[in-house]
Amino acid sequence: MTALVEVTDLTVEFPVEGGALRAVDGLSFTLAPGRALALVGESGSGKSTVAGALLGLHRGTGARVTGGVRVGGTDVAAASAGELRALRGGVAAMVFQDPLSSLDPYYAVGDQIAEVYRVHTGTGRKAARARAVEVLDRVGIPDAARRSRSRPHEFSGGMRQRALIAMALACAPRLLVADEPTTALDVTVQAQILDLLHELRAETGMGLLLVTHDVGVAAESADEVLVMRAGREVERGPVAEVLSRPADPYTQALLAAVPRLDGPLREPVRAERGEPLVEAVGLRREFGRGAGRTVAVDDVSLSVHAGETLGIVGESGSGKTTLGRMLVRLLDPTAGQLRHGGDDIGSLPDKALRPYRRQLQMVFQDPVSSLNPRRSVGESVADPLRAAGRHDEAGIRARVRDLLERVGLDPDRYDRYPHEFSGGQRQRVGIARALAAEPRLIVCDEPVSALDVTTQAQVVSLLAELQRELGLALVFIAHDLAVVRRVSDRVAVMRHGRIVEQGTVAEVYGSPRDPYTAELLAAVPVPDPGHAAARRSSRRHTGRELAAA
Repeated sequence: MTALVEVTDLTVEFPVEGGALRAVDGLSFTLAPGRALALVGESGSGKSTVAGALLGLHRGTGARVTGGVRVGGTDVAAASAGELRALRGGVAAMVFQDPLSSLDPYYAVGDQIAEVYRVHTGTGRKAARARAVEVLDRVGIPDAARRSRSRPHEFSGGMRQRALIAMALACAPRLLVADEPTTALDVTVQAQILDLLHELRAETGMGLLLVTHDVGVAAESADEVLVMRAGREVERGPVAEVLSRPADPYTQALLAAVPRLDGPLREPVRAERGEPLVEAVGLRREFGRGAGRTVAVDDVSLSVHAGETLGIVGESGSGKTTLGRMLVRLLDPTAGQLRHGGDDIGSLPDKALRPYRRQLQMVFQDPVSSLNPRRSVGESVADPLRAAGRHDEAGIRARVRDLLERVGLDPDRYDRYPHEFSGGQRQRVGIARALAAEPRLIVCDEPVSALDVTTQAQVVSLLAELQRELGLALVFIAHDLAVVRRVSDRVAVMRHGRIVEQGTVAEVYGSPRDPYTAELLAAVPVPDPGHAAARRSSRRHTGRELAAA
């Protein structure tokens, strides 16, 4: 059988000050029609660079690409501009990680898909619109004809990702390149997208190149896995063999870092009992007024004691982030009580809140948007110290250097800017900034969702270490149930703004009482291809039962 993809000794270098950065170094592999290959590795391993090379996306960027890349018989390096246009979309299509940046916010989703189809096929507007509705329906967008007229912001994250897959399918490509297609999605939506990719392969016979840092996602989706590190191949083989018997120490380390639902529970902490550090009683938060009013958090009651971690899980839109922001009074409750050390601070005005501000801190999901790109990381960490009234610049600088070192960063990088740090390093800066105020409670809002598994493990270990040393209370908000299980003492499960279940990790994960909790747990990807296939079959069976009902 002729290979759909042939990569031979591929090397990609990007120009940098003083030389070149080799992102891919002598990589070779093939992919047969109808097969799925997962490129797995940490951020910076070269996975996405390889994916871009298959569609000639490095042409004109200044990158130096050597070696051979053939896709569907087309020599990508030698292809003319016209041949590249025919390749992109017609032979191979790409689905990117962030659908919001890939879809034009000003145009209806159906119009964007129709335009792609018209460009590649030369068909008329009516036929292109019909094709757009057809592929949107195929990827599971309900009421596809009506929703095709919606703009991207009117779609949920999972629906936007489905729309991107629909756009890729419009011209019936023989190869789909999916670059981290499920990274930012809830576990249930992620499972739906992975099931969809599996079904599309079975129906159309297209090949799939999946770029992912999540070994569980690779187990769910691929026939073979190629593990990359620093641009080179570390290990390759059938997915079941590589994930069950990894030969290379790096692959073994990747697998060891994957949080699992069957892994050991966190060591119990000696939480200070008695009065909770923070307690919410009947918290409610509404946005908007009248007919446009939305209830984001509804009658939530919970408590957090010093020294313990409360995990809060749920899908996007469940109210997790709104609740977290209320716990540190970045948002005012519409109703209910918020007690700190026994004092009701839920209705205090900003001026009266000042004594509590330092004790309640937050680490945000996206360290890029929460750090000022025009200020050094050292100055960002120093902000809480200055806000607390410190003016001795030498003392502030010394304290910031200590904090940077404490979170595992080089204190000599005080004057560097956020763009000079990796994602995991930027998250460490965010933690250092939260620690600067010497808080008693830190709310961590999806602090590791965008990080690869080894960096996730490092950040989680850092938080646990800081908690043991400083007696911190942590609220850990995440949609990844395996990560929450690893870090938490107790767990609260949210849905539609309400807590549907809460208890110890052993109780909630071992014997979930609410069907929604069981559904979330059943969707968590695990690095076991056999288990993944069985669960996919179970989900299809459940889906048919629900449809029949």
